[in-house]
Parts: sequence; structure tokens; C-alpha cells
Amino acid sequence: MIAMLDYRHQTFLEVYRLGSYTRAAEALNLTQPAVSQHIRALEKHYGCRLFVYANRALTPTEQGRLLYQFASRIAADSDLLTARLRHKQRSQVRLRFGATLTIGQYILPVILQGILRENPGAAVSMLVENTQHLLTRLERGDIQFALIEGLFDKTAYHWELLAREPFIGVCAPGSIWAEREASLEELLGERLIVREKGSGTREILEHLLHEHSLSIASFAQVTEIGSMEAIKQLVQAGLGITFVYQAAVRKELAAGDLRPLALAGWETRRELNFVFLKHSQHAQDYLHWFQIFQEGYRQAFPGTC
Repeated sequence: MIAMLDYRHQTFLEVYRLGSYTRAAEALNLTQPAVSQHIRALEKHYGCRLFVYANRALTPTEQGRLLYQFASRIAADSDLLTARLRHKQRSQVRLRFGATLTIGQYILPVILQGILRENPGAAVSMLVENTQHLLTRLERGDIQFALIEGLFDKTAYHWELLAREPFIGVCAPGSIWAEREASLEELLGERLIVREKGSGTREILEHLLHEHSLSIASFAQVTEIGSMEAIKQLVQAGLGITFVYQAAVRKELAAGDLRPLALAGWETRRELNFVFLKHSQHAQDYLHWFQIFQEGYRQAFPGTC
């Protein structure tokens, strides 16, 4: 049975997320004294402080963080149940999930084709955002699950390994690096074209470079672009190199518009993960969809799992 949150817990969630009694009061259309009263009532009920002020900032205590984990999960489960009960066709597939850029733009369209063919009446909503934004959406109950290419705290969520996707460097066909093996150190004189901070692709690259005692700043020139398509066009034009999941450049590699970098000591696959809230009442439903997504990936991209 799914527990329901009372109004005081809803107030607590807003205070926690906004980091302010005042902003929470505005968001909930309450007075600030009413918000304070709700928090004090919860603190009395649980016998502990939920927030403290530190350096003029409202900070959750360890108990506050624990309550947030459980309350946000219950709120998300409750919202999903409400949506299902209100929907006339309860048997209809209703998916509301998120994905990071590479997965959402280059992997999921192929997988979703199969899902939509099998379920022509399905109501599907997919958000494409960076890893941190998706995790926030997950905690708020905006999405049921997320497919993530970036790094995240695995202890805070339930996750399943979707696949291990090759992470490669690419250059223009006319580049000197298209025809010969190179070391990372030899490439440092090139312009590196990367996604913005916070993107999963960039986080993976930063982590891999760190393993070689290097960083993005080690390159002679760095250009940040928020669009993967724009990055590929710039690399294709010979204006720099980039590092991406192979899925993002499969078409360009097949057409010869981009060439893979032959990097000494660089043979790596990185995780693509299926993530949802821990202890969710809908865990079995999500695991069912995980299996469908994983099988869809294997069929669409054989030999890469």
C-alpha cells in the first residue's frame, strides 16, 4: 500500500528543495509563520532537528536528509498512483522518463520505435537534460526513471546497468590523426571541443583524463558547445577533436565523415544506467521497463553491450 504525505511533509519537501522558509511559503501560498509551524510540528513528531542555520544558510541535518529521501519517494509514488487512477484507460502504457543527451538523442529513438509499435496507444513523455537535472526531476516525482550516461551517487538510487557503450575520440577525415596512432600527450596541441559543464559526456571525459594525470585545461585550446550536432560539424570541418560515446557518431563514422582516433592505451567502455528511486513501490514496474529497454538496446546495437 502506498503511503500518503500530509500537508506538513509537503511543506518540508518545499523547504528542503528551495533552501528557504520564505521561498517555500511563496511557492505554497502560505505565510512564513505557517511554514515554520509545519516544520516545528514535524521536528516535535520525530524528536529531532530537521534544519539548522549555518553561515546564514538553511542546511538540512542528517535526519532531515534521511526524511527527504523517504518523503520524496512517497510523494513520487503517490503522484504516479494518482495519475494511474485518474486515467480512464488504466491498461494503457504511460511512461514519463528522462535521459541524458547521448542516450536521448542517439540511442532511445531506435528503442522507442519498438515500444511504440508494440503499444500504439502508449502515452510517452521523455525529457532530455543533464544528469543532475534528471536526478532532481526524479526526486521531485516529475519522472518515473532516468537513463543516465554520467557519473552519479550510486548509493542514493536504485540503478541497473543498461549497457557499456564505447567512449571514443574522433577527428576529421583529413586530420593527421586519422591515419596514425597517437598518445593523449600528442593530442594536447589540438583544439578540444567539448560539451558544457554538467553534461554526462564531459564528466566522463574529465574522469578519464584525470586517470592519465591530465585535464581539459591540458589542451592548448578548448571550445565549449552545448549542442552535440554542432560539435560534430566543427570536428568534421577539421577545427578540432572531441570525445564522445560511439552511439553519437555511428552514422558519421559509417559515412566516413568522421574518423576514430587510434589512441594508445585508450580502450574504454562506460556505463549507461537505468536509474529510479530506492525502495519505490513501483520498483517491479520499473524493472519490467528496464528489461524492455535493455533488450531494445541489444537488438539495435548488437555487439556493444
